[in-house]
Amino acid sequence: MSTAYWLIVPAAGRGRRFGTSLPKQYTTLNGRAVIEWSLAPFVADPRCAGVVVALSDTDEHWPVIESRLGALRDAVSPLVWVRTIGGAERADSVRHALNALAERISGDDWVMVHDAARPCVSPAEIEALVAGCTAGATGGLLALAANETLKRADGGGRAGETLPREQVWRAQTPQMFQYAVLSAALAAAHAAGRIPTDESQAMEWQGHRPLLVAGCATNLKITDSADLELAAAILAARQLSRSEA
Repeated sequence: MSTAYWLIVPAAGRGRRFGTSLPKQYTTLNGRAVIEWSLAPFVADPRCAGVVVALSDTDEHWPVIESRLGALRDAVSPLVWVRTIGGAERADSVRHALNALAERISGDDWVMVHDAARPCVSPAEIEALVAGCTAGATGGLLALAANETLKRADGGGRAGETLPREQVWRAQTPQMFQYAVLSAALAAAHAAGRIPTDESQAMEWQGHRPLLVAGCATNLKITDSADLELAAAILAARQLSRSEA
C-alpha cells in the first residue's frame, strides 16, 4: 500500500482562549506564523500529496501563509492546496475537510490530521507514524506515555483515585487513518450527536483500536503564552543544532 497521504488541518479557531484578537495559529513564532511551523515538515515531505485547511469564514490571514509555504515545495512534486470552511467544533472542521476531499481520494488512501497550533512536530515523528500505520494497523496517532503518577479528581477537587500510568497516554497529532474509515467514524459520531475531542476517539467509538506511536514531549500544542515561549526555545535549539552539524 502506498505511503502517500493527504494532510488535514483544522484551523478555524479564533483564539479566544489564547487571549488575543489574532488566532493563535497566526501568532508570530521565531519569525514565522505558528501554523507555518506546524505545516513545514509535511510540505517538505514528498509523500504528502496535498493539504486541506479548514478555515473560519472570516479568515483573512491564510492566503499569505499558503503562498509562503507553497514556495517550499519543489515544482517537480507540487503540493495541492484545498480550502474549506471549518465548523463549530474540531470534529466538524475535520469532517468538512474530508468531504472536500471526496472527489480527489480513494477510500483506502491515508489522511493525517494535524493541529494548526502544534509547531514542533519533527520529521522523525512523522516517519514513525507512517511506518506504524502502514505496517498493518487500522490507523494510529502520536502519543506520549505518562511518566508521572496520575490522579483522578473527585467532585471536590481532591485526589480520589490513582490511575495506573502504564495504561495512560496523552494524545498528540498528527493522527493517521484511512479516508473511508475515518469519514465513516466522524459521520457516525455527528449523526449520534457525539463530539469527539480527536479523531482517535471517533474511531474508538466504532470499535477500532488505533495504534499508539510514541511521540516526544517537544511536540507540544500552543495553548498559552508559556507554550509559545517553550516552542520558541525548541525551534531555536533545532536550528542551532542544524547549523553546527
